[in-house]
Amino acid sequence: MFVMSRTIIFTLVLAFNAGSIWAQDFQKGFAAAQSGDYVTALQGWRPLAEQGDVDAQYNLGVMYDNGWGVLQDYAEAMKWYRLAAEQGNAKAQHNIGLMYGNGYGVLQDNVRAHLWYNIASANGYEEAGEWRDKTAFKMPPADISEAQSTARACMSSNYKNCGW
Repeated sequence: MFVMSRTIIFTLVLAFNAGSIWAQDFQKGFAAAQSGDYVTALQGWRPLAEQGDVDAQYNLGVMYDNGWGVLQDYAEAMKWYRLAAEQGNAKAQHNIGLMYGNGYGVLQDNVRAHLWYNIASANGYEEAGEWRDKTAFKMPPADISEAQSTARACMSSNYKNCGW
């Protein structure tokens, strides 16, 4: 029993330390980005993003979207936004809407823009609702209906059936 208890305690200590290390890496990347040192931010966030950290994925999307510390690459931005969006990150979902709405790295598509603005808005990102409404003015009713239907299917499938 004593050996098992030590093993459990050791495992818990490692788990808490891993979380602490993650937080330090994320914060180091955040501080670097705040000071304009995007190379250091990229080095801190990429491993976290590759391990599935939603905030690091979103931040890499922003970096590639804007060309901060990397060559601007909309396809790479979309990759990271999509990974974050599939975990429910409303800002990433909104940015996917912006990419479709403006045709950044994808064909301009008001239906997909509306779809992603709608999802981001439903997940609490207020600004996305404003973008959705502005986009709707440019769309016929059938397209709005398609966007709404696809948004419902996407959300109910936990972001797996989103018409990717």
